[in-house]
Amino acid sequence: MNNFVITIKRFMMNKNTVTILGVILAVVILNVGYQYRVQQAIRPIRMPYAKETIQPRTKITEDMIGYVDVPPARLAGRVIRYASLILDRYSNVNTIIPEGSLFYEDTIIPFNELPDASIISVPKDLVPFNLKVNMDKTYGNSIFPGNFIDIYFKGFDENEQLMVGKLVSNIRIIAVKDRNGRHVFENTQEDREPATFIFAVPGDIHLLLRKATFLTDYSVELIPVPHGGVLEEEPGVVELSSSTIQDFILRNAPIILE
Repeated sequence: MNNFVITIKRFMMNKNTVTILGVILAVVILNVGYQYRVQQAIRPIRMPYAKETIQPRTKITEDMIGYVDVPPARLAGRVIRYASLILDRYSNVNTIIPEGSLFYEDTIIPFNELPDASIISVPKDLVPFNLKVNMDKTYGNSIFPGNFIDIYFKGFDENEQLMVGKLVSNIRIIAVKDRNGRHVFENTQEDREPATFIFAVPGDIHLLLRKATFLTDYSVELIPVPHGGVLEEEPGVVELSSSTIQDFILRNAPIILE
């Protein structure tokens, strides 16, 4: 037994033996690594794909997504591997995702990145309204989306008497845009001047405001005025504040078909 152990020790201490064993070990390691890489290259990956053609600005739901095994070699570009990064997001503007297509990062965006996302979320019982403004009417560009304002009326009646008063209360601003239709506050590196307030009001108030904008012969202005003091989260429902001004608008405005 001792002779066997001595023989083994001499064999292992032989330089040629060590070299051969090292070569064999290196070959085994290289072969295992190669086989692993081959398997990684050919083993299909389960990927989400579009079960139907998805139009631009469309919310992607679970029933629109299927799954398919795809060889890694076919995965080019910024493809999305996980459905959790797709569900409840939207197809990008001017982007159609064809039926059977994989999903790519530049074709999917969250809701808040959609242009005019705030308009999309307007409740069905309200109607969006655009109010022209300028730097002065926005108090030096200090009225932001989410702020609440009142709309004041200024004009001259049939007797050329000045009329000023609150017309509508508790309006929530949903967007502030410049003259090119860009959101004023979305880019802090650009100095964008406000040109339009966008808010939503009930249909009857929307029509009344629309009629007021046609009263150019009476020098009518609609003036936004922010609430003073500390606001509650919901300061109240949108409502008319002056029946006198309302009657004047309805009496003098052109007929608008509803």
